[in-house]
Amino acid sequence: MSKPDEAPRDPLHGVTLKAMVEDLVAELGWEGLAAKVPARCFSLNPSVQSSLTFLRRTPWAREKIEKLYLWTFHRPFVHKKHRDKVEAAKAAREADPKPEPESGGRG
Repeated sequence: MSKPDEAPRDPLHGVTLKAMVEDLVAELGWEGLAAKVPARCFSLNPSVQSSLTFLRRTPWAREKIEKLYLWTFHRPFVHKKHRDKVEAAKAAREADPKPEPESGGRG
């Protein structure tokens, strides 16, 4: 259980869907958003309100918007699992290095 004064670790905590859409539009524009998430609400007469209506009814699109938001604004969080996996593999290699193959020249 976390202490009340600790900030939540989830970067989406407290971020509304509206804020995500507005931030992504400010960063990518409607055309860029439509290119990343193929939905008519982003390409035909786009508006924040029509996008929110669509995203609230379409789980796959909302998931894509959340992932795009994380990728765009919180990339270190997205890659934390990958970094942890790479660091664990590196530590394992350093702890148990494989012997170098003998060079058997063709002499």
